[in-house]
Amino acid sequence: MKNSIRVIHPYWDNGSLVFDDPAVGLVKEPFVAGADSVLGTLASQIPGCSEKFTLVFSDEKFPGHQTSFRLVGPEYGGNWYACDDLGGVHGWLCPALFKYFAKAPEYLYIQIKEQAA
Repeated sequence: MKNSIRVIHPYWDNGSLVFDDPAVGLVKEPFVAGADSVLGTLASQIPGCSEKFTLVFSDEKFPGHQTSFRLVGPEYGGNWYACDDLGGVHGWLCPALFKYFAKAPEYLYIQIKEQAA
């Protein structure tokens, strides 16, 4: 069975929220079109996470997840998701999502926590 919980470490770089994941060939992959704002807002609510953080995510609920993103629909090769815990605010996840999932999940469950030193 493939691991269903993934971990990345987003950080701010020249005003953009980006992450590196050499395991899937991504370097400074940006969050754009609202996804950066949604994640930035969520991270700012957790002490120590305003500049960089650990993002744990899965298409299945897991102990400690803090919120979820609900699939709204596809556009431009990526997919729009809504965070109902933030009033339904939307963010677009680019096709890099398919480095982690064969198809866009109906829900993404996430946990944001301070990045270990």
